[in-house]
Amino acid sequence: MIKHHPDDNLLIEFSAGTLAFGQSIAVSSHLHFCHHCQQRVERLNHVGASLLTDVESVPVSDDLLDSVMAQLDAPTPKRKPAAPSNQKMPRVIDKILSKQGKAKWEFLTPSLDMARLHTGQQQFEVALHRIKAGGSVAQHDHRGTEITLVLDGSFSDENGIYNEGDFLVRDAGQVHRPLASRDAPCICLSVVAAPVRMTGPFMRLLNPFLSFKPL
Repeated sequence: MIKHHPDDNLLIEFSAGTLAFGQSIAVSSHLHFCHHCQQRVERLNHVGASLLTDVESVPVSDDLLDSVMAQLDAPTPKRKPAAPSNQKMPRVIDKILSKQGKAKWEFLTPSLDMARLHTGQQQFEVALHRIKAGGSVAQHDHRGTEITLVLDGSFSDENGIYNEGDFLVRDAGQVHRPLASRDAPCICLSVVAAPVRMTGPFMRLLNPFLSFKPL
């Protein structure tokens, strides 16, 4: 069961088409797994269409966001759920890989491999990370926003356990040490605005050499 979702601001920007493309890839990939957020985005799209149709050009009220969120949370007519997708990888990632070719995994540590995705933007580094079963990622902080989406398997850190479809946002000052479950590798999508910063006594020596390569 998915327990971690994009917040309302991310979903509103995604629905409006104003969310940065790199982060939109993460939100779109989460929607592949999450029927709950699919419904929320559908409601936002409906609210946005209503606003464009009905609202004249008037000063924006301080209560506008509250009004939008109230409509977002309102019940919608029940309909038959969409058939579950047989496609394991989110469509947006499949589309990127179909253009760039097979993912090229790079060795980072004995427990961690990375494959950068070619997204045609320079604001965020978008990549797949594969943690071996029972493996861990070195403890690190963040120099900018990091979005992580679990695509397969699960991992845990100091704050909880994360399974397929879970969507996490980490900012500067939030230190963690991801650890994959022992029974299977964990594959995640990551979208970062800056290189991570290692915090361990020895690993921090690598900080000057950590790269940031949006493709």
